[in-house]
Order: sequence, then structure tokens, then C-alpha cells
Amino acid sequence: MELTLLIPFLLIIALASYVQTVTGFALGMIVMGGVTMFNLLPIAFTSVIISIVSFANCVVALKGNSKAIDFKRVLLICCPLFPMTLLGLWLLNFMSAELNQLLQGLLGVTIIAAGFMIMLKPEPLSKPSHPGLFILSGAAAGFLAGLFSMAGPALVYLLYRQPFSMQTIRLCLLSVFLLSAVVRTSMVAAQGQLTLEMITFSLICLPIVTLATWLGKHYPPPLTAQAQRHAAFFLLILIGVSLVIKNLWPLLG
Repeated sequence: MELTLLIPFLLIIALASYVQTVTGFALGMIVMGGVTMFNLLPIAFTSVIISIVSFANCVVALKGNSKAIDFKRVLLICCPLFPMTLLGLWLLNFMSAELNQLLQGLLGVTIIAAGFMIMLKPEPLSKPSHPGLFILSGAAAGFLAGLFSMAGPALVYLLYRQPFSMQTIRLCLLSVFLLSAVVRTSMVAAQGQLTLEMITFSLICLPIVTLATWLGKHYPPPLTAQAQRHAAFFLLILIGVSLVIKNLWPLLG
């Protein structure tokens, strides 16, 4: 495994793990976007690494905080998330083989949309949303989890509108990501696509993920929540636009 590949990958993993621990989301978007933008690894390979390291990130971040989780809403989200993950995974396998350039462009568009969603300032509702909205968001999250290991964009806006504490929102997101990671990795393994190289790469990443998660948990940045959103927005827009220009512009031309 070449250091010129491993070192930048580990740096991206560390940044993404820290950001997700602080905000409750963004690991998949930063890793998938950054790795694809710099042509470090294929999307299908990277998605498996994200699932495995997300598991480690979420376990460390959730340790000792389970009392603040709204398990009812997490269950509503996860019911449709699991079957839709399978659909997204099927589409990933098809597009990786036949339409890889279009797949990378679609990833860029998804990241841009997610960036703008992060910048929205939804007014908290007076009471929790209808259960159907959690189910619909879970379905969209599952599809994106299967396709790109990015369940966050479909969930962040809905959960941030709920009349819950910030801790509950963050921990609900992390809980869904944890369950999604387990299910997606199991599906990949059942299809015979979980290779020794993927496992080795993930094991190398785990100490970095654990350290970055611990740092995010105990030493968050001295920034307001709004400032953190602005930073995440600009980072995601940069990654997304780069992917769109690189992959979709030639097709349109």
C-alpha cells in the first residue's frame, strides 16, 4: 500500500471523523467527496471503508450518552432505511461498472445539495413531525447510504427542525449512522464484495478514527454552531463543484 495513497486518505478520514463527532454528520460526505476528488480510490471501495470507520466513530461518540437518544424516532427512520440501502447498493454496483463518470458527477451534485441543506436555518417545530416524515427521510437516507455511504443529507434538515435538544439530535443521527454502517457492511459481505484489502485498509484507519473522535468529543472547536455550519458548507461546496466540473462538464460538452 503506497504512502502517497495512504497518508492523504488518513488525513481525510481524521478530518471527517472529527467533524462528524462535533456536528453529528458529514463523515461520509467529506470522505467520499475528498477521496473521489483526488482520485485516491474508487467510489465502491471507499463506501465500504466509510461504513466500517463510521461504526467505530459512532461507537466512541455514543459511549455513555445513550439516555439522550430518542429511540422511537430512530426506529421510524431505520424501518425503511434498511431495504432502501439494498436498492442504493444495487445501483452503485451497476453504475460503477457501466457509468462511473456519471456516478462521480451525481456524487458531486448530492454533496452540493447537502451543503446548501446544512446552511438552512430551520425553525424548530412546536411538536415533533408526523411519523410519516421520519419514515420518508429514512427511505431517502437508506438509498443514499447504499449508493454513497452518505445517509446524512436526508436526515439532517428533518431532525434539526424537531423540538429536541442539540444533544438528542446529534445522538439520533449518530445512532442511525451506526445501524446503517452495520447493515450496509453486512450486505456487501453477503454479496461477496468485502475483500481482504478493504478490511486491511479499514483496520489501518480505525486508530485514526478513534483518536479524531476522542478529540472531537473532548476538544470541540471554539466556534459557534453557525460558524461550524459555514465551514462545513464551504468545504462541501468546494468538493461538490470540483466533482461536477470534472465529471459532468465533459459529458454536457
